[in-house]
Amino acid sequence: MLKYAYHINDVFLSFEDIDISKYNEEFLINSAKRRCAATNCKSIIDYVELIEDSELERMTFYDSLQISHSSFFRNPLTFATIKEIILPKLTLNNKNSKIHIWSAACAEGQEAYSIAMILDNHIACKDNHCKCSIYATDKEDDLIRKAMIGQYAHNNLSNVPFHMVEKWFTKYGQTYHIKQELKDKINFSSFDLFDNNINNSPVSKVGQFQIIICANLLFYYKNKYRKMILDIMDGALSDDGFLITGEAEREILLKNNYKEIYPYSAIFKHS
Repeated sequence: MLKYAYHINDVFLSFEDIDISKYNEEFLINSAKRRCAATNCKSIIDYVELIEDSELERMTFYDSLQISHSSFFRNPLTFATIKEIILPKLTLNNKNSKIHIWSAACAEGQEAYSIAMILDNHIACKDNHCKCSIYATDKEDDLIRKAMIGQYAHNNLSNVPFHMVEKWFTKYGQTYHIKQELKDKINFSSFDLFDNNINNSPVSKVGQFQIIICANLLFYYKNKYRKMILDIMDGALSDDGFLITGEAEREILLKNNYKEIYPYSAIFKHS
């Protein structure tokens, strides 16, 4: 099946000024299979012929590669570990300094808002005066705009504890709006992790972070591009920092000289 991934790449090289060569071959094929079903193509070969002939389908396929799904408290074990272990450790070790957190590839902001909610709760409960800043980035300007607006349907809040919904959301009809006080805790901006100009990133403003969240992104790319992202994370993490990924990306981190600090938490430190 990998040969079809190369054929798909060739189609885009021939017709569009768009490079999809960085995507993992398995991801490309799975995306093509979904479009096969949607377009009633009988095989991947037929679908390759379709995208050769149809500019509309080529762009539809390309749009299908732009994965931007996120959710509040997506991995309960990860966020429980952050709440009960990581934040207490960091606030204890940084009483006289500021904790910096970066949510990379933040999509519509749920991840960053989740961190902001538990961080505020932790500091309030512990009467801790440690200063914290949260930066959230995505390469898509439209997603950043949606994140800054902070409006979500009721079904997006299924993982949010009731007391947090009560404290941080205002309901208008069937839509829940993030309160301005929580929005003010996060610095949203556009940044592409494949941008060579690091001056455009939060790294240029902050230097190093105690927590970086880059979840459910790495497995979409080939090893070369995973390494490029991890190099950025490496350079941006403080010595006592933690890199948090998606649960399905654990093996990728373990193969790149990271160690998981708590089993199945998807929270890592560099070896």
